[in-house]
Amino acid sequence: MDKKKLEIMLQRCEGFRRPRLSLEQYITPAPLAAELLILAHLKGDISGKVVFDLGCGTGRLGIGAALLSAKRVVCVDSDAEALSIARENAEKFALDNIEFILADVRDISGRAETVVQNPPFGVHARGADRAFLEKALEIAPVVYSIHKRETREFVHRYVRALGGEVAELMPARFELPRSYDFHKKERKFIDVDIYRIRRLRNG
Repeated sequence: MDKKKLEIMLQRCEGFRRPRLSLEQYITPAPLAAELLILAHLKGDISGKVVFDLGCGTGRLGIGAALLSAKRVVCVDSDAEALSIARENAEKFALDNIEFILADVRDISGRAETVVQNPPFGVHARGADRAFLEKALEIAPVVYSIHKRETREFVHRYVRALGGEVAELMPARFELPRSYDFHKKERKFIDVDIYRIRRLRNG
């Protein structure tokens, strides 16, 4: 499957009905999700692999991994309503290699071969992205993660402190539609980076 076809399929996934600002809930744009997933697929990190989507929201990254022939996908989120929407989205594709877990990311255990995630940027809950990086590198040797470009230096430093390294970095743009009352524009674009992170220490 090429990137354009995957993007079109992911556009079918419904977004948040009542997004929660405290969780920084924004649906991952389909073009950005497809960009990350095709990169991971071409690197051999999706097909036939056990993949976790941490903070899955309405499921675009996890569903995309399942569509790209992951052996098993585990989607994790702490919001029951978001997880319900993710299940509904997965049902549109009749996927049998995906499951959903309601849990805080800090409480997840198990082992994956790859983690894909779009963690909170930490704007409204300072440091929220740290828990995701920590857990991702704890459970998987390879992590794909999206972060604001202005935090690039911090992400490199924090990944090294966790015993990992940034193997690749791809600049991208995050299209943010108007989601909350304080948003003045119908949409805006945020400069982000897609990271491929490798764990160096055994875990």
